[in-house]
Amino acid sequence: MKQRFFKRLHEDIQSFMERDPAARSKLEVFLCYPGYHAILYYRFSSLFWRKGFHLIARFVSNFAKVVTGIEIHPGAAIGRRMFIDHGTGVVIGETSEIGDDVTLYQGVTLGGTTLEKGKRHPTVRDRVIVGSGAQVLGPITLGAGSRIGANAVVLKDVPEGATMVGIPARMVMAKGRSRDDNFTAYGTPTDDLPDPVAKSFESLRSQLQELTTRIDDLERENQELKRRGNGARDTMNNQEEDSDRGQGGEREREEDPLTRTGND
Repeated sequence: MKQRFFKRLHEDIQSFMERDPAARSKLEVFLCYPGYHAILYYRFSSLFWRKGFHLIARFVSNFAKVVTGIEIHPGAAIGRRMFIDHGTGVVIGETSEIGDDVTLYQGVTLGGTTLEKGKRHPTVRDRVIVGSGAQVLGPITLGAGSRIGANAVVLKDVPEGATMVGIPARMVMAKGRSRDDNFTAYGTPTDDLPDPVAKSFESLRSQLQELTTRIDDLERENQELKRRGNGARDTMNNQEEDSDRGQGGEREREEDPLTRTGND
């Protein structure tokens, strides 16, 4: 067990070396990185918590918060190779569950939304990246490989491989990601990132244009029907006038006595 514990600590250092280009040596990470220090303190406080020494565990985690500016509850379950970049202001609640190879930036909160006991904090699957200032609240799940953009507020489950931005967070990209995908700093892609608000306006504009075109077509059809109706009425009126004139001439001939005498 001791060997596995120290292996975890070495893996944590290696994760910082792989995901922070500013890290020049493992010794530098060990001495100068508050994110690593917070994880190191968490490993010890979590060990005390699991053994039932809750007060000591909370004391260690509180000391770590004072020293690093990062608060990790010893009751949280954190996997392997977690990377906390910069780290100031990170808060991880008691019932949070974090998978392997997860990256958190400064100001991230994995918080609860209820005062009731039980599961009230997020579950973060493997390879998730949560950008700076993001708030992930409630017993929701961030799918494996998902990306949470900076300052996003996530209140609902996130599908695997999705990218979420905004307040409240909306999905702007849905793509399955493999373990070998390129790293996305701060959880926000910088290339061809769609704007969900602009997309909504574009959808409304397209619908309005379609409705306007349809209304124009209906008006043209209505005018054509009116024109045909007027033409039909004129034709019927002309036919009735011709018929009336024809019948009037016959009545005049029948009633004219001279015409009738001359014929006799």
